[in-house]
Amino acid sequence: MSDFPDRTSAPDAQPLLRPVRLGALELPNRVVMAPMTRARAANAELAPTDLHATYYAQRAGAGLIVSEGTWVSPEAIGYINVPGIYTDAQTAGWTKVTEAVHAAGGRIVSQVGHLGAASHPDHHGGRLPGGPSAINPQEQSFTPEGLKDTVTPRALTAAEIATTIDSYRQAAVNARRAGFDGMEIHAQGSHLLAQFLNPRLNRRTDAYGGSAERRAQLLLDIVDVVSEVWGSDRVGVKLSPYWNRGPAFTADAEVLADYDQLLKRLSDNDLAYLQLVGPEPGTGVGTGTDSGTGTDSGADAGTDGPLAAFARFRAHYRGALVANLGFTRESGNDLLERRLADAVAFGVPFIANPDLVDRFAHGHLLAEGDRETYYAGGVEGYTDYPAVSGS
Repeated sequence: MSDFPDRTSAPDAQPLLRPVRLGALELPNRVVMAPMTRARAANAELAPTDLHATYYAQRAGAGLIVSEGTWVSPEAIGYINVPGIYTDAQTAGWTKVTEAVHAAGGRIVSQVGHLGAASHPDHHGGRLPGGPSAINPQEQSFTPEGLKDTVTPRALTAAEIATTIDSYRQAAVNARRAGFDGMEIHAQGSHLLAQFLNPRLNRRTDAYGGSAERRAQLLLDIVDVVSEVWGSDRVGVKLSPYWNRGPAFTADAEVLADYDQLLKRLSDNDLAYLQLVGPEPGTGVGTGTDSGTGTDSGADAGTDGPLAAFARFRAHYRGALVANLGFTRESGNDLLERRLADAVAFGVPFIANPDLVDRFAHGHLLAEGDRETYYAGGVEGYTDYPAVSGS
């Protein structure tokens, strides 16, 4: 690690600025840029553009960048203007991104996902989206005509599940071709893999349902095929055990116990890391906010607060943990000092602060982002936020 700057490797440096190794990923600091949907792939190919390359390169000071969630197939689509990684054009676009990040001295992994039943027929030529069972998740999908309520999906067949698993394998191959440093599997929130984990949405009686162990099988199968491409030490998984939104997603005691067992099973996979979203401060449960749009509040030390949740995660998972929950510099450093995580993911702060790590290092105030441009537009609110001069 001698090639890292002195200020990040000094024993008295703030914990966020110290280097860390996550599997095969050697990071100069513990500030992870969380995956954030920014909806800038406004082209027919859903391919990243030069604008994406500029955006990610500006933020290459992060110890690790996790790309925005990226579709593994046309069937995975559930929002407009979100890029995929299932075609040659998309792979070429992502190659420009990784080259720009690497030229700026950064590291970036590809987050891949599938919206499943939380999609809408408008994304699929009028066809019903597929989910674990024919149960409406009661979510909303952003379609070309705006937000629309989800409908009752069709239950995926065994053959379709096999095809879905292969789409993740091919996405892993494409991500390697594009020059990423690894891959993160999106299994959080209301996406397909979280739907399979959910006993309210997964009523299957085959190998992928009927018990907590079988509901987790799709995720574990996908971990296996992606690891065959990458090696498990370059694969991460993102989970949100405390996700709490609508009637389908409730972080009750049964659900949390299921996640405890899942963390133990994932410990056997020798992953690079597990990115975990904790409960909102003071509530004991999550509110359903995304890492890119949640509040930038600090962790508290209450019995049911985030610190207790991350201590629970530590008790069940043996590998490296990346904590995600609207942390500030102060609360992130505190979490690391308590050894409740190995790195901390920041979402919203990276939108308006491309030089976030330098701001943390020098104590600069953080700029505020324009929420009106989070998911729309081009350069505005995307690549036009300046770094602090002289930092």
